[in-house]
Amino acid sequence: MNVNDPIGDMITRIRNAQMRNRPTVSTPASKLRARVLDVLVEEGYIRGYREVSEGVHKSLEIELKYFDGAPVIEMIARVSKPGRRVYSSVKDLPLVRNGLGIAVVSTPQGVMSDNAARAANVGGEVLIQVY
Repeated sequence: MNVNDPIGDMITRIRNAQMRNRPTVSTPASKLRARVLDVLVEEGYIRGYREVSEGVHKSLEIELKYFDGAPVIEMIARVSKPGRRVYSSVKDLPLVRNGLGIAVVSTPQGVMSDNAARAANVGGEVLIQVY
């Protein structure tokens, strides 16, 4: 299956799985998806993920996180899309929910949260917002 927006596809799979209270969800593997998932694990939005080999193709199995039966991720949305890229300098990085959420940013130093990007004094492409 050819996907034009792999990050958008992944967050849609996460959102759909959480609506159905699934413990895990699977998505095709890529380095960018793995880096975004690393940030979500560091920030505590998902339990973890692992790479699963299904014949020739590899996939990422994501363990979703729930608290008192409700998903930890209340909202996950794509900011920069293939048709409209959104770049931000370090001064203009968005504050998600006044700092209660995070924005995942792709910088020259790698994929990181908005707080880590501010600490490293780098800007970049704002991929997703999560709270």
